[in-house]
Formats: sequence, C-alpha cells, structure tokens
Amino acid sequence: MLRLTDLKLPLDHDDAALPAAIVARLGIHADELTGFTVARRSYDARRRGAIVLIYSVDVDTPREADILQRLAFDPEAAAAGDQVDGAVASGSGKVGTSPDTAYRFVARAGDALPLRPLVIGTGPCGLFAALVLAQMGFRPIVLERGKAVRERTVDTFGLWRKKVLNPESNVQFGEGGAGTFSDGKLYSQISDKRHHGRKVLTEFVAAGAPEEILYVSKPHIGTFRLVSMVEHMRATIESLGGEIRFSSRVDDLLVETDADGVRHVRGVTLADGEAIRSDHVVMALGHSARDTFAMLHARGVFLEAKPFSIGFRIEHPQSLIDAARFGPQAGHPLLGAADYKLVHHARNGRSVYSFCMCPGGTVVAAASEPGRVVTNGMSQYSRNERNANAAIVVGIAPADFLPYAPEGGPLAGIALQRHWESNAFALGGGEYEAPGQLVGDLLAGRASSAFGSVVPSYTPGVRLGDLSSALPEYAITAIREALPAFDRQLRGFAMHDAVLTGVETRTSSPLRITRHADGQSLNTRGLFPAGEGAGYAGGILSAGVDGIKAAESVAMALVAAGHARAA
Repeated sequence: MLRLTDLKLPLDHDDAALPAAIVARLGIHADELTGFTVARRSYDARRRGAIVLIYSVDVDTPREADILQRLAFDPEAAAAGDQVDGAVASGSGKVGTSPDTAYRFVARAGDALPLRPLVIGTGPCGLFAALVLAQMGFRPIVLERGKAVRERTVDTFGLWRKKVLNPESNVQFGEGGAGTFSDGKLYSQISDKRHHGRKVLTEFVAAGAPEEILYVSKPHIGTFRLVSMVEHMRATIESLGGEIRFSSRVDDLLVETDADGVRHVRGVTLADGEAIRSDHVVMALGHSARDTFAMLHARGVFLEAKPFSIGFRIEHPQSLIDAARFGPQAGHPLLGAADYKLVHHARNGRSVYSFCMCPGGTVVAAASEPGRVVTNGMSQYSRNERNANAAIVVGIAPADFLPYAPEGGPLAGIALQRHWESNAFALGGGEYEAPGQLVGDLLAGRASSAFGSVVPSYTPGVRLGDLSSALPEYAITAIREALPAFDRQLRGFAMHDAVLTGVETRTSSPLRITRHADGQSLNTRGLFPAGEGAGYAGGILSAGVDGIKAAESVAMALVAAGHARAA
C-alpha cells in the first residue's frame, strides 16, 4: 500500500473524480487501481468562492513497487507505513485502518499486584490513564471530586438557569472534565510519534463518536455526544476491573521520605477521612483544581508558575464568519460552520490571539468558586446556534502575577485569576451575570447601554457596561489594538454590535507540576502529574494522549518494581 497526499478536487466533485485523480497522479490504467481508502480530508479556503478539498489516500495497486521507484523523489507519494490518520473507504463509509496503527501495550499486570494504582480526576487525561491501565490489567481506582456526568449536567444547568453554583459539580469538576462542556475539538499540534492520538480517536469511536473523526482534518464531537461517550468509557473501565468513585475529593497526599532522603507517594486521604494506600498515583487534575494545587504545594511537591492567557469571549453572527471565510460557498454541508484562528502582536509587546473558537455555539458560565465569574465556550455537534464565539486573550507571564501575590511562588497565577474573576462578579452585579460591552463601544472608549444585532448567549445573563476595568490595562490596550487588526484579516470582525463578555481566565493551567522524563514528579517518586492541570496538555486530544503516556509510565514503574511483565 502506498500513501498519496495533496490530491486537490473541487468542493462539489462527484464520486468518480477521486479515483480518476489517483489514476492520473500515479500514471496507471483504471483497472490497475485495485482499491483505495481516504486517510485524511481537509479543505483550502484561502480563495473564497474557489474552495478545494484536499485528500490523502492509501492506494492498492499491483504496480506499487514500480510506482515507488518511479516517484522516488516525489514528496507526495510514499509507502504507507505506520499511519497516524484514520481511513474511511471511499463511497462505503466503512472505516479501515493499517495494522501498524494498533496500540501496543507496554506491559501487563502481574498475578499479584500488592497495591492498585490510583488515578485522580476523570477528565480526558484521567479517563485515558484509567482506561489504558485497565486494559493492561492493573485495575485502577479512579477518584473524582465531582459527580457522574448526568448528575453533573443537572448541577451545571443549575448555574446557567438558576444562578446556583455547586463548587464540587460544575463546568470544571465532574466526570468528563471541563472538555465535556466545550466544542469537543479533537485536534492538536502536539508531537505524536507513537500515534497515541490514534488510540484516543479509535477509543472515542468505540464509545460512540462519529467515524468521521478518524479522517476529517478538524474533528469535533460536541457536548451532548460527549456525555454518552464518557459513560461508555466508564463502563469499559469498570468491566475491566477498574473502580470509579465519584464525590471523592482528595484532600491530602501521603508521602514518606526514605533513609536516602527520597520522597515516595504512599497514597491519598479523601475529604471524608478515608485513606487509600497506593505507591503509584496519576495526578490528572484539571486546570481549576486550585485547592488541590495548594495541598500539593503544602506537601512539598515541586510546582512552578507558568505563562497562560486572559481575556474576553467575543460573539458574532455565525453567518458573518461563514461569509468572511467561505464567500459564496458558505453553508456547504462539507464545510459546516466556519472557524477562525487569529493572532496579533501588539505594540506594547503583548500577543493577542483567538482561543477555543466555537462555531455555532454558546458562551457558558464556567465558575467553580462562589463569588467569581468565568466564561468559556461550547458547541453541539451540529454547530447550528446563531452565534460564533471565541476567546480573545492576551498572553501573560509569571512576572505579571506579582501584583496579586507579592511573595511570588507557584500559586501566584491563581491569585491573579481570582482577582479578576471576583472583579467580573462585581461588575456583573453579583448574581453570576457577566460584564459585557459592544466591540464598537470598547474601541470608542464608552460604556455600552443596549445590545444591537448580536444577542449574547451567555446565561445567567450579560450586564452591559465598560470592560476597561475588567482586565489589566496592558490587556485592554492590546485587545483594543488587536480587534481592528483582526477585522483586516476577517471582514466584519470588529463590527460595532459584536459582544464581548468577561472574563476568560482559565485558558490553561497557571502552573506546572514538573516531572522527569519517566513521568514521575521532579521530587516525589510514584506521583505521575499529567494532563492540563499539570501543565502538559491543552484540550481533549492532547490531554487524552498525556493520560495514555501516564498509564505507560505507571506500567513501566511497576515493571521495574517487579509487579508487572512486559507485553
């Protein structure tokens, strides 16, 4: 089998066009093409009104050796080899994969495992760490501070509709993690030489995700589908001997120091006082587990502050974004709702960029602490809501944290987040309504008093006013400069009626739980920091990949301890 890339075809090509293009590119007769599968499909929308589809295909032909020799210097034709991408059979809709994409377990559980590994958190990272450990026979115990996903959904809607926050069950905490209430994006720019991302996608398909996520260039799932998928993954973990406990917040880490001064994890203590012994703990926290971060710091686990970003959510009519990106081909079913990615380097040295863009979605209340307002974005699989939304954020660094925590330290970024989230709560009126402003008014330096053509989607509601005091002055200055620049890249972006809603402070973890190359904490053996909260992921796919790596690291540590065998 050989891989052929960069086959360009018109957006509305017929079924015969792709095999014809393959035959023409390879210089063979039609009867010498014995089969092909689509490994990837994307589009090039740089020329509005002339959008083309771009295919990568795996081809079966008896002339493979001849073709590879003839096209030896063609970068778009090569032996298929190990594949990262999925494959869907042309016309049939059936998924096919190369045998080389099968995930290979690094170890299997031994017959007598003295202590079961623990996984803290059931976001994408924790779920995949637990799933892979269970598949290797290690029967993990999974501890989640929040509730099961459907109960958690009820609590989350309690904030959105009734302005009632449950600090232990919300957008940030509970089964599925923060990604459950998101657009469900499943793409990343991480290096993935061992194809862990392929493992994530195939497990998602097994859990009920649409098969197209295996081959489209920017796959997504949406919140409603994620709920049932998370439940399916939980059932799989439990069927393999894993145990998942909800409403089980970890309040302490049990650490012992040996005669050589080396620190070792020996388990955890839950909020109800129960101690669970374990020598291997995957700490798959979300980026909002602030009390757990503080506990780890108090227990001497090495943490360090890291950069992140803060800003606002912006909403436009989705139809405006579609027209700006796709021109007359807007609305084509293969294109769906248009997205965007924008960056501007401001004169004050700050970078401003769009983040977590949600086509046809809604802005949601994402607070996890009383008296604070946080925004986020989400979409359903259909992406058919009226508005497009994205975060417009400004990069900040640990030096920016000092005004909020003069003593510095790894928790200083949390102090900054809390300051501006509390400020947003006050600006919004104190009932979890969010402060907002029209883009035109922010640029003109005046408060907003009435909405225009864009009706904000955020519930519990948006209180219009002046956002100039909702973020640090350097951030407001940079955003004011960036919005007209973005308008030059995407016509209509700085429209007067577009709505800004504040504040977006949870773009990524404000700290890193630093680890060695073997996946263990820099100064605490047996502790495996992983995922977004630990500072090693950003989004569902990368978090899932990091969870797989954490499971592998635990398995190899158990091999070294003689409690497992190599697979």
